Amino acid sequence: MSWNILIVDDSAVTRSVLKKTLGMTDIPIDEIYQAANGAKALEVLDEKSIDLILADLNMPVMNGLEMTERIVTNEQTKDIPIIVISTEASTTRIGDLLNKGIKGYIHKPFTPENVRDEILKVTESVRT
Repeated sequence: MSWNILIVDDSAVTRSVLKKTLGMTDIPIDEIYQAANGAKALEVLDEKSIDLILADLNMPVMNGLEMTERIVTNEQTKDIPIIVISTEASTTRIGDLLNKGIKGYIHKPFTPENVRDEILKVTESVRT
């Protein structure tokens, strides 16, 4: 199975780096879509079939947590795994995020190995 991945981050540079990083992971990817905030991400989800979301937390318009809350309460999108990629270091905050529907966490700065390992961990049940 190849994946349609949505990258959500307000930094175009971070989106570009993450897209390039995904290319180094050997994860089979069909399409990579991008959004600059949670509201734009919801628009992409309305139009495209997405298998995995990689999202920042701190973004203008709609942050990653607000976006996650909308995704996990929507019948059409609730099963899409969301991995947060952030500089957040508080284990309490990360635990709270995981309780709110986020399936995984990658700390910035990241390596291709970090990204690959977290994607494989989070998507294991989806792939089998």
